Amino acid sequence: MRPKGDLMRVVRTPAGDVVLDDTGRLAGRGAYVCRSTDCLERAITKGALSRALKTPLPADLRGALAGGLTDQNTIEGGARGQE
Repeated sequence: MRPKGDLMRVVRTPAGDVVLDDTGRLAGRGAYVCRSTDCLERAITKGALSRALKTPLPADLRGALAGGLTDQNTIEGGARGQE
């Protein structure tokens, strides 16, 4: 298991948006993903991230995460209203 500081936190907010949470304090359902591209690809391809967030992932999520966003960013196309 990796230290939490080595991971990215992805959150499905109460509004249904999927966002990167650099602070680790956003409200909503969160999942931690390692920063390596292989690990990220596996989490998305196998559906682990989608299952953890309990929502379908937006199509541009892979690019947004792989781009190494470091601040809190909304990933467009997130599922809204799916609780």
